[in-house]
Amino acid sequence: MIGLFLLAAAQPAASEPAPSLEPDCSYDLGAMLELDRQAFDQDLPNGGWRGLYNRGCYADAAELIREWRHEKRDHASILYAHEGQMRAYAGQTNEAISLLRLTYKSMDEDANFGWNFYIDGTIAFLEKNRKEFQTAMERLKAIPKRDAPMAGPDGKLVKVRWPPNLNVMEGFEKCWDQPFRVAFSKACTGSFFED
Repeated sequence: MIGLFLLAAAQPAASEPAPSLEPDCSYDLGAMLELDRQAFDQDLPNGGWRGLYNRGCYADAAELIREWRHEKRDHASILYAHEGQMRAYAGQTNEAISLLRLTYKSMDEDANFGWNFYIDGTIAFLEKNRKEFQTAMERLKAIPKRDAPMAGPDGKLVKVRWPPNLNVMEGFEKCWDQPFRVAFSKACTGSFFED
């Protein structure tokens, strides 16, 4: 009885609007479509589609990336990767996998970087295929270390943990039974950058 009273007391009065549990996923589509790729895709932390991501609007972010990509006729693989990540965050696993498969690089382009192994591992995580995941992880770990810094999204040189995205794979392994949005979070993956 006391529990019911406390619950009733916590409810808003009839004249007050109930607080929304849904994030505000609104945005100005026209303004977004005017952005160049750098501003739309790489402006950290809140530029372009990332503002929606930071508000928890994952499906909306994925749709915005798709819309921007089609409007600009820009089919860079990183856009497919980011849309795929947002679809995975939103629980749209099959769509995410299809998009991620579009990001594989040629052997020459991916030599000594490991992007394809990272994508293999991400897809295996989404499919919950532990054997394929372990194979991808071992292949990624075997990439020879490179001492040269890499250019970050802002063009500045940064030192990253090598090979790139190994921290994400370690996060997937550490948080295997979690949804993608948890396993891909910093709580599981740690930092991309060297200490």
